[in-house]
Amino acid sequence: MTQSIAIIGAGISGLTSAYYLKKNFPEYDVTIYEASVHTGGKIHTVRRNGFTIELGPESYLGRKHIMTDIAKELGMEDEIVTNETGQAYIYANNELYKIPGGSILGIPTDWKPFYQSKLISRKGKMRAGRELFIRPLAMDKDMSVGTFFRKRLGDEVLENLVEPLMGGIYGANIDELSLMSTFPNFKEQEERYGSLIKGMRQVKKEREKNKEEGAPKGQFNQFKNGLGSFIDKLVEYLRKEGVNFMFGTKVEKLNHTEEGVDLTLNNSDVQSFEGTIITTPHQAFIDWFKDDPKMDYFKTMPSTSVATVVLAFDEKDIENTYDGTGFVIARSSNTNITACTWTSKKWPHTTPEGKVLVRAYVGKPGETIIEDSSKAELVELVLEDLSKMMNIKGRPVLELVTKMPNSMPQYLVGHRDEIKAIKHHVKETYPNIEMTGASFEAVGLPDCISQASQAVQSLMMTLKTK
Repeated sequence: MTQSIAIIGAGISGLTSAYYLKKNFPEYDVTIYEASVHTGGKIHTVRRNGFTIELGPESYLGRKHIMTDIAKELGMEDEIVTNETGQAYIYANNELYKIPGGSILGIPTDWKPFYQSKLISRKGKMRAGRELFIRPLAMDKDMSVGTFFRKRLGDEVLENLVEPLMGGIYGANIDELSLMSTFPNFKEQEERYGSLIKGMRQVKKEREKNKEEGAPKGQFNQFKNGLGSFIDKLVEYLRKEGVNFMFGTKVEKLNHTEEGVDLTLNNSDVQSFEGTIITTPHQAFIDWFKDDPKMDYFKTMPSTSVATVVLAFDEKDIENTYDGTGFVIARSSNTNITACTWTSKKWPHTTPEGKVLVRAYVGKPGETIIEDSSKAELVELVLEDLSKMMNIKGRPVLELVTKMPNSMPQYLVGHRDEIKAIKHHVKETYPNIEMTGASFEAVGLPDCISQASQAVQSLMMTLKTK
């Protein structure tokens, strides 16, 4: 058998798996199978009427350098842009409140702005202050993010400050979300310093100390022509390196053999490879392992449906008195949207002069609004919500709605242990297969890339020692 690797899925995990293979193991032939005709997975940039619009992920966290490193290696260093900084808000009790300065994902590290905030009652602030004297929580197994923060900071800070920020990242119910699969660093800081607040103060100091002089204030990175330009450049590199792309090709069956892996395709062809990296969502691959009870976790693993609703206005038709880059929504608020970015303020390069661009997010765990509503209906629901925060005097000049059914895998309590057991089982039972992607441990783009790199190294270690 020739030295060949199959990658299933052409999203960010699949493409960067191919990148690391060709960069570090150029002697291997690489074929990427993608059921659709689109590369980049959830990443999808459109350019219309002078706007640069992200229909999927908006940006990536700049301090996680792995994506920036690849961009530089692809010659895109001059195309990287950092977000404009500004006040962020939380919508609660029918009002927009400033997120207190010094907060890290809602955790107060500076008492003055926290105590001055009207978002939290005096009683809630006093309860949060007691966190300094609460001993680290005993924890012999996973717990929910909600349980951890309720015990550390109290119900009010959790529900009005922490939950809107953290829950939105994962599209999850924070009282079911696994602490150890999402924010294990918070537990580590609590145990190391005896207090979460003390620990996060130290994290803040270290970040400020390590920040390069003259570095941008913004935390997030983008590209002048959108995230899609990164995907385009990556695909261009892979094609030059001889990677074979098979679009519109669905893998129907996967069979692990002593020699490698056989893939049965939707045209009934069977292709054999020395190794395979699976990067698709769990809904796509579970049928390949339906007879393996050790993989049953994925049969019941839930996912949340989300949608992005992007609206562009003439400047005269929308009045926004808030000097900021966006807001998130407290769970108790009666809205359909979960967050909104004032894109033209956060990313000025995306919007022509005289226009305003906003991007709203819809979709909560357990709700079916994405499935039950048409795109036109979602636009009207979003406009109704936004009218509570801004004075909208005219119709949008551009409307773009993207529905992403079951696109946010839910890391429920116990997820980390389940994934650890599955990965051990795969290594023992299917040594020529690696599995990675958002269904496992990664949600952010740099995290997906980091785990793709690990998957490549693990697979090649197996193949090289056979």
